[in-house]
Amino acid sequence: MLYTTYFYFFEHHTYLLLNQIKFLKNFVQRSFIILRIYSFKMNSQHNFILKYTFILLFLFALTSCNKTNWSENYREKEKSPFGTYILYNEVNTLINSENVELLKENFYDYLLLDYDSIQNNPINYICIKHNANKLPRDGVNELLSFVHDGNTVFLSLNYYNKDLKEKLEISTKNLDSTVYTINDLKPLQGEFYLNNSHFKNELFTFDRNIRRHYFTNYNKKKTIVLGSIKVNEKKEPNFIKLYHGKGAIYLHTNPVVFTNYYLLKDKESYTENVLSYLSSSTIFWDPHIKYSDYSNKREEQPSVFKFFLEHSTLTWSLFVCLVGVLLFILFNARRKQRAIPVIHPLKNTTVAFTQTIASLYLKEQNHKNLVDKKITFFLEKVRSKYLLNTTNLNSNFIQNLALKSGNEIQKTKYLINTIITLNKKEECTQEELL
Repeated sequence: MLYTTYFYFFEHHTYLLLNQIKFLKNFVQRSFIILRIYSFKMNSQHNFILKYTFILLFLFALTSCNKTNWSENYREKEKSPFGTYILYNEVNTLINSENVELLKENFYDYLLLDYDSIQNNPINYICIKHNANKLPRDGVNELLSFVHDGNTVFLSLNYYNKDLKEKLEISTKNLDSTVYTINDLKPLQGEFYLNNSHFKNELFTFDRNIRRHYFTNYNKKKTIVLGSIKVNEKKEPNFIKLYHGKGAIYLHTNPVVFTNYYLLKDKESYTENVLSYLSSSTIFWDPHIKYSDYSNKREEQPSVFKFFLEHSTLTWSLFVCLVGVLLFILFNARRKQRAIPVIHPLKNTTVAFTQTIASLYLKEQNHKNLVDKKITFFLEKVRSKYLLNTTNLNSNFIQNLALKSGNEIQKTKYLINTIITLNKKEECTQEELL
């Protein structure tokens, strides 16, 4: 049965674990030897730093072990929980087959180039994956011809594409089709049943990653329900057999039950019972990793440019647009000089500044200060304009000022007398200022 693979599986991981322990032991021993040597040559502070540096390196070594990969990969060479390493190595034992071949090309390419339809020995084709999207549309027809010749196909997929559903006359429903992450898949549990009387309606329970995926419609004239899954307290078919020509197609909706995780959790009986339906003949295990090189009906993705090229007017419009874009890039690629900003000349704000200062003085109500500044300014103007000495403001000064300025003698005399009077005062009123 599966005991040979169990032994190898545990032996391999035990060997890896022992190597890690041996590495950590040697690391610790060498670290303490180096610490002892340097403890005699270094002061206490450096010794402290070196000690904790080795401790950090030791913790890093402990945490550097590889984490478990919980993704559903279904790879036959993967020993992670959801790989199919155990089943791939033990499938020949389960169905008493002498030969297991790993396909290195797309199954359609094999059927097209290497398959001999008149061979006497039947073949078991097994594909356990998320989906079978790499099998082209015409490959589904070749698959049915392969079964019609007397061969057997076993498909266990999470998702059946449109071509498979149409050709096999089935429809499915996946209530957990939007669940993808590891944390979201973990709580999904399931209860499976096998309908064969030899299994006595034994209940098979699975504790994680069980999608509620089952068949809703199928051709009842050539289909037998072999197993079911409990969904909302109701049994729904998840394992069926379709008769086609001389052969048969077995369809299953939960490939995760065939992975290493469940085969190591005492759930191997379900796998044995399911695969017991296959004949004891050569097994073709499909890793489903390559697209077909020979399918001329490969589904093409719609192309916007292809649609444009199918119409001459749209082709010319596209060509003109491309030429316009190239010309725009060509003429705008050269360096352009930045716009020279307009520098406006500075405005003469002397009058505004004077008015502002005068308003400040007026607001302070210091009229005497303003009077003194006005008198000083006036006398300075008389000295510079009329070249008169303003030290003595006497009658002689008044006459000379009246003559040079052209003013009446009485007005000039009143002005000078007012200046003399204001100079003698310690305070002035606003009326006297104005």
